[in-house]
Amino acid sequence: MADLQWDDVKCFFDPDLMGSLPDLRVPGVSVEDWQAVLDLVAERGWQCQYSEGETVLPVPRAEIVLSRPADAECPNLRVWPTADVLVIFRFHADDEVDFDVDVRELQGQERLDVFCGFLREIGRRLGKRVLMEPEGARGHPVLGFDAEADRVVLLTGPLVR
Repeated sequence: MADLQWDDVKCFFDPDLMGSLPDLRVPGVSVEDWQAVLDLVAERGWQCQYSEGETVLPVPRAEIVLSRPADAECPNLRVWPTADVLVIFRFHADDEVDFDVDVRELQGQERLDVFCGFLREIGRRLGKRVLMEPEGARGHPVLGFDAEADRVVLLTGPLVR
């Protein structure tokens, strides 16, 4: 059975309500947790592309990426868990895994299941919750992976216009 049913959560995938790039994060992580995410991407064989600015480079170790000077351009890692779903990790801080996904790519039950599977993979690997918040609405998660329940759950009621 799916973690979430599309009809129950489709409002959270409406770009007019959530923004097209809702914020996803795993708070309370370490450099080792970041490395575990990079290892997971490699182990699962997900297509990925690491870049610093416009320069595409091999994926470095987490401690190298996270030790860049504060004024350096923020690197990102583009990951495709499936050919039609792109997740972009941004290395803003060593204590939080920060990423986003375009909700326009997550329409319907099939894509929702892919997304929930991806959140489960990240959450299980780290043993931590993974939160999704409307774009720019930090501190107001609407859904996420609950490590204790071992599934993706709703964290709020439906949004209304």
